[in-house]
Amino acid sequence: MKLDDLTCPSCMTKIEGALGKKNGVENVKVLFNASKVKAEFDDATVSAEDLATVVTDLGYAVQSSKVKQL
Repeated sequence: MKLDDLTCPSCMTKIEGALGKKNGVENVKVLFNASKVKAEFDDATVSAEDLATVVTDLGYAVQSSKVKQL
């Protein structure tokens, strides 16, 4: 997923922590310099849109909810 408001490394940690707690998510990597999120998740349990909702609930703007699988 592509983000708009990723401004500092602590943002990266906050997003990785929140997504990592989501049921069905096995691995999350936020690429700070690229403002992107990549995740390994069970799409039978959680969707890319669910992950985008977690990020927007944290206060970050999501340009695209398409999540690249790791």
